[in-house]
Amino acid sequence: MLTSIKTNSLTNEGQKLGMMYFRVAIVLFGAQLLMGLIAAIQFIVPGFLFEVFDFSVARMVHINALVVWMLYAMIGSVYLMLTDETEHNIVAIGLGKLAFWVLTAAVAIVVLVYIFIQVGSGSESTIWFINEGREYLEAPRWADIGIVVVVLIFYWNVFATYMKGKKTGIMTVMVANLMALAGLYLAGMFFTDNISMDQYWWWWVIHLWVEATWEVFVGTLAAYALIKIIDAKREIVEMWLWIEVLMLFGSGILGLGHHYFWIGTPEYWWEIGALFSALEPVPLIAMFVHVLYDWGKEQGINGTKPAIKNGPAMAWLVTNAFGNFLGAGIWGFFHTLPQVNIYTHGSQFTAAHGHLAFFGAYATILIGMMYYGIQRSYGVERMKATFKSKMAIFLITFGVLGMAVALTIAGYEQVLVERAELGATWNAFFTAQNLPWYIQAQIWRTIMGVVTFVGFIYLVWDLVTIGKEAQKEEA
Repeated sequence: MLTSIKTNSLTNEGQKLGMMYFRVAIVLFGAQLLMGLIAAIQFIVPGFLFEVFDFSVARMVHINALVVWMLYAMIGSVYLMLTDETEHNIVAIGLGKLAFWVLTAAVAIVVLVYIFIQVGSGSESTIWFINEGREYLEAPRWADIGIVVVVLIFYWNVFATYMKGKKTGIMTVMVANLMALAGLYLAGMFFTDNISMDQYWWWWVIHLWVEATWEVFVGTLAAYALIKIIDAKREIVEMWLWIEVLMLFGSGILGLGHHYFWIGTPEYWWEIGALFSALEPVPLIAMFVHVLYDWGKEQGINGTKPAIKNGPAMAWLVTNAFGNFLGAGIWGFFHTLPQVNIYTHGSQFTAAHGHLAFFGAYATILIGMMYYGIQRSYGVERMKATFKSKMAIFLITFGVLGMAVALTIAGYEQVLVERAELGATWNAFFTAQNLPWYIQAQIWRTIMGVVTFVGFIYLVWDLVTIGKEAQKEEA
């Protein structure tokens, strides 16, 4: 029998736990941006903080903070929607809270080790307690195991609540996807002496964990948010969600081949990887266009003004749909074809794609879910965009897009000079990095990073104040 709960405000412990995850996520988001600014300055001034806070450490914290804050925000989003979709209270809320505090303590310890200890002797103890040394997956082995335990507790909470409650299409996709999300992380937890084989399994985590399971995750959040914010028809969003699952797990697994070009795998991956990589963002933007078209058409027939219950959240959702297509799709396809990738691989093209794809595909929707969580926290029927929310979305989007363009220009310079003209030697690498195009592009990347950070300040300011302002206006 379903437990009766209210769903118009944060009236249950599961959703309150979701907001706890959001608070840590926004702190880690700020840390990620700050570390990115330090690393960007070190590109221009290599001696900046040399032997105090080296580039390798700033970059490591920057990337890992990105992954972890998004993981926090994803877990928070699931706890926010779980009771709504299942119409049942969280089964093991006490265990969920314990997992939150364990994960937060572990993250704090790992960050402190990164910053103050930084490197180890290269022995087995270094792998266990300092750094595993694998890009994006630098967490020490004990933290790796801890993350798996925490995610399993989280998954148990979601699965058990789902089994006892109402089973919507959105929640069915979420439960299945979370199983894949937890399972794929395990592919990066073992080490092989053969570098090609190690890279092969490493890419299963980096690509499929992020570009397949995370993409489906974003689709479920978008479907849920559109229903809540503009009363979109459930049958439409769920139809596109199933299409997205089919396309993403088909295109995602085969699209993984674009990482196999130069690590000793068979050449048939050239064509397969190049073709299917481009298909991943298509169903998400199709869902948005279809939903918004039907919504506007229906409002017009009824003669009513379209109602958006949460202006800032909706703005971030729309940015997500088109940012995903632009960053993951177009910028990814720029350098995915093997005939191009032989020159662009490992250049600033990759960084440009990475910045725009992570922002467009994931950060945008997670920020939108934070705004929706605040609306629920304060129990308001409608939350309008404020000056601060408009400045936040404009500055952050403009800043990240500016960084992507600057890094693309730097990538072109590397391709033309370092790769095509000078033959991709070490000498060519350093020559290319000292030419005016490259230096100017890195300066503009840093400037746009500052713009993004100012937008982040506006975002935090707005998240702290918008709920009370909406309450006053509604009263």
